[in-house]
Formats: sequence, C-alpha cells, structure tokens
Amino acid sequence: MGMKKKEINYQLLIRRICLIVLDIICIIAASILALLTRFEFDFSQIPKEFLKVIYKYGPFTIVITLIIFSLFRIYSSLWEYAGIEEVFSLIAACLVAAVAKIVIILFTWSVMPRSWYVLDTIYLMILIGATRVSYRLIRLRRQNRTFPWSKRKKVMIIGGGEAGRSLITEIQNSKYLDQKVVCIIDDDPYKIGRYIKGVKVVGNRNSIKKSVKKYNVQQIILTIPSANAAKIRPIVEICQDTNCELMILPGVYQLVNGEVRVSKLRPVNIDDLLGRDEVYVNLNEVMDYVSGRVIMVTGGGGSIGSELCRQIAKHSPKQLIIFDIYENNAYDIQRELLREQPKLDLVVLIGSVRDENRINSIFEQYRPEIIYHAAAHKHVPLMEGSPNEAIKNNVLGTYNMVRMADKWNAKRFVQISTDKAVNPTNIMGASKRICEMIIQTYNKESNTEYVAVRFGNVLGSNGSVIPLFKKQIAEGGPVTVTHPEIIRYFMTIPEAAILWHISVSELRELCENHMISGAVRVHQRWFIPEDAACPSEILPVS
Repeated sequence: MGMKKKEINYQLLIRRICLIVLDIICIIAASILALLTRFEFDFSQIPKEFLKVIYKYGPFTIVITLIIFSLFRIYSSLWEYAGIEEVFSLIAACLVAAVAKIVIILFTWSVMPRSWYVLDTIYLMILIGATRVSYRLIRLRRQNRTFPWSKRKKVMIIGGGEAGRSLITEIQNSKYLDQKVVCIIDDDPYKIGRYIKGVKVVGNRNSIKKSVKKYNVQQIILTIPSANAAKIRPIVEICQDTNCELMILPGVYQLVNGEVRVSKLRPVNIDDLLGRDEVYVNLNEVMDYVSGRVIMVTGGGGSIGSELCRQIAKHSPKQLIIFDIYENNAYDIQRELLREQPKLDLVVLIGSVRDENRINSIFEQYRPEIIYHAAAHKHVPLMEGSPNEAIKNNVLGTYNMVRMADKWNAKRFVQISTDKAVNPTNIMGASKRICEMIIQTYNKESNTEYVAVRFGNVLGSNGSVIPLFKKQIAEGGPVTVTHPEIIRYFMTIPEAAILWHISVSELRELCENHMISGAVRVHQRWFIPEDAACPSEILPVS
C-alpha cells in the first residue's frame, strides 16, 4: 500500500511566499537606507565601491538572511497571535543575520563603513517588524468590518493575570466574537494604570461599579481561576449590583491545559457563592468499612441518596441495594452505576418505607449490614398542607426501618435529619425531630449502632431552597425569604454524602484533628456534646 500523499495547504504557501518577498524587499531597503543615513541622505555622496559591495554580495546575503529567518521559525509563527516570544525570535534572527553579513564582507576583503553594519541591523529590525505589525492590523481591520467596533459587546475583565491576558488575546484575535474588552480590574496596585494587551487596568474591585458606568460595560468576566470561593464571593456580590451579564473561567486546570477560551466560560453558579472551599475528606480512609459489606440506601434515587450510592459504589461493597418509591430516579442511578462500575453487585428495588411487610422481606432476603435512610418528604410548604403524609412517611417510615434494622441485626443505621429539627416550627421539622428521638431510643437498647446527622441547605438537592430562588430571580423577583435577616448555612451534595459516612466517634476524632473543621463550623455548626443523651446524638450549637 502506497503512502498517502500529503495535501498542500495552498493558502499557507501563498502567505509564506508573500512574506519572503516582503522580507527580500526589506533586506535590500535596509542596506540602502543604512548607506543613505550614513551619508546624510545625499545619494551623490555615496562612494561607488560601497554600492558595488551591496550589488555584488546582496543576493548572497539575502539568501543567508532568509535561511537564518527560517531557522528561527519566522515563517512558521502565527503572527496574528504573536507575543513577546515571537518578537525576541525576530530580533535574534536579525542580529544573527547582521553577524553573517559582517563575516561575508570581511572574508571577501570588501570594505563598508562601520556605522553601516549597525544602521543596517536597526533598519532590518524595524522593517521586518513593521511588516508583521501591519499584518496584524489588517486582520483586526477585517474583523472590525465583520463586527463593527461600535456594535460589539463591551466587556470588563476581572483579573489581570495569565488567564486574563490569554482571554483578552482570544477576544481581540477571533473573527467570530462580537466582544471588545474595554477595561481590566485587578487588586494588584502595581498593575493599576498599566496596560495589558492594549487594555488599561482601571482599578481594583472598589472601582467595578464606577468603571461599569464609565465604560458602559455589558458583560463582566472573572478570570481568576486559582482563587478559592471565599475570594471570589465578595467580587461576585459587587458585580451582581451592576446588572451586567456575569461569566467566570472555571478553574486553574484550564491554564495548564491551554484551554483559556471563551467557550470555557460559564455563568456564575451558586457554588461560586458558597463563601468557602468545598471540604475535602479522604474517603478511602473514611469508607474502609463499606468494602465487603451489604449496603442499603433508602431514597437512593434522590439527589443526596444518588450521590451517596456513587461514593459507595467506588469502594467495593459486597452488594449495594437501592430502595426508592420513584422508579424513574432509581432507573437513572441504576444505569449510571452499572455503566461506571460494571462489576458492582447492584440491586434496585421499588417500594415504600411505609410498607412494613415489604421492608421485612427485603431485610430477610438481603440482610443489609449498613443502612443509609434518606427516604423522606422534605418540602416544608407542602408538608404544612399535608401533615398526615409527613408523619406517615417520615415518622412511621423511619420507625419501620429502625425496627427492621434491629430485628435483623444490622451493624449501623444512619438517619438523615435536618436543621429544622432544632426547636421545630413546621411539620417537616417536627416529623424529623421525632425520627431523631426514635433513633436515640433504639440506640440505647439495640446492638445496632444508630446515628442521626442533621443537614442545612444542600446545594443542588431537590429539597433545597436554591432552585426556587434562582427561578424567582430569573423571573425578575421578588425573592421570597422567611425573614430579611435570616441566616442559612449551605453545603454541597458531596459534602452531605461524606457526613453520612462518618460515625459519631469518627466525627469527634476528625473535629479534634481539624481534618474537617470547615465542615463542622459551617454545616449548622455541628459539634458533639460530651454529655449528649446518647453517643450518636449530633446537635447544633445553640
């Protein structure tokens, strides 16, 4: 089989030929201008022997110069994206070409004015550089005809680092974007008043609102990929008051991968407003007890339950049982887990925690060792209108699960509760408090270890208030809050799932070692009182 013939890029070939022709003209022009400058631009004063040297050895020096330019990859660079590296390469190539000229002339026993060598090099740099700059200006002019400057979206960049510089370059050079960067915001005092890619750094974060009005900014882009949530949140809060479209560059890995692109920008998520870094716990250490055991998750198709199943599936359980009344969610997580963990022994069962006989038959057949109980009605307003259903599902359902765990000698039972169980003021919170009391009572008598964990608002969960707030904001308001001065504590779904895995003794140890001090501090300020009614009681700070 013959080798496939390589296709010729005629557009690139023509572009390089044009550059070579321009460079030849520049080389000749630099030599003549150097002589004219030496003799005060009076052509008649130039000795004929100097002109003969240029005429005789000019073609040879042109060829040598072009070869040197090729070696320095002057014709391989994309000058529409050229930066400082390309400029240094061009200067170096011109200096090497100047040395080559000196060597050629000296070895041929020719004579030229000493100043000519310096002037020739300077003119060559200027002329060659001018051709490249002109090329960039022509491309910018063409882009402006496609997207008129006056009709482009005015953009403010927050962050004058490498990410901001790269993004500005893409916006300026792309012919497909209708944006223009009009100003930059950076907290570094050294950068304020200076220019990055031709755009002025107009001030720090305190100048955002003023600059938005001054430059008629329509879109703000945050390009601080290395900043954590605590640093980003105050900036985002300032930007929200401007009514500008707000975008953010996701993460520092985009820089590493060379992926600083407009396509990578995304709207600011609620996670960006968390005000802290997401808590990290080494799950390999925390979840060792899951390996080789039969695990049951009720409400496993829900937002938190499904995340819990994902984490369990990664740690080689003997068997994972998902129990849920809503078959669509159960089906979705089933497909995902079997795709990601094909060797997982997965059992998906449909049923209600209210059905005592159904639960008993499951425990009898599968004998789960660890139970994570997430099945519950958790929408506060809906439960106010249907209190009977809240009691039947949350209280009686939990009671059924707790009794079966005790009857069939399960090792551990983890109950998800809520911050609303603290001095409850609503039906949902009251029902969850009763569930906690059931857990505490059984823990005193049973061989099963019972644990209850209270959560605050979990970002992205089905029961979170955040989706409602986002919808209300999108519709123009109003945003309905319980009280203007209410304080809410948030955690992410992975953080919530992690807390489930940690028993009370483990949690106390982690707190003492400051491994999850952030989580203990912000998630409803969890702590474990030494005089708690039972070892598994987890209470919030009063």
